[in-house]
Amino acid sequence: MVDDARVMAELQSRSLAGQITHWARIGRAIERSGRFDHVRLSRVLAGEAETTALTPEEKAAWSERFLVKMSEPGPAEEAFFTELRVSGKAVGLDASGKLIAAEAQAGE
Repeated sequence: MVDDARVMAELQSRSLAGQITHWARIGRAIERSGRFDHVRLSRVLAGEAETTALTPEEKAAWSERFLVKMSEPGPAEEAFFTELRVSGKAVGLDASGKLIAAEAQAGE
């Protein structure tokens, strides 16, 4: 986000702090507009409501947050893949595209 702010700051002739402040003001204005309900957005992100309940503004924010959440493994996924590596059952591709299996590491 900071890298994006730097680019936009330069394009808009603002300082980095000025660009971030500008975006914060926009966010505040959107939330105050009545067309953006953070509680409703949080409920959808938690899987407690459908995305169809969101306004277009909320759906845009949901989409961005959802993509971030989906790109990060959860604790159960990390544990699963750690166990695969430790057990030597993990497979993958080498640089030439050949299927290889991981070897169990000593002490794990």
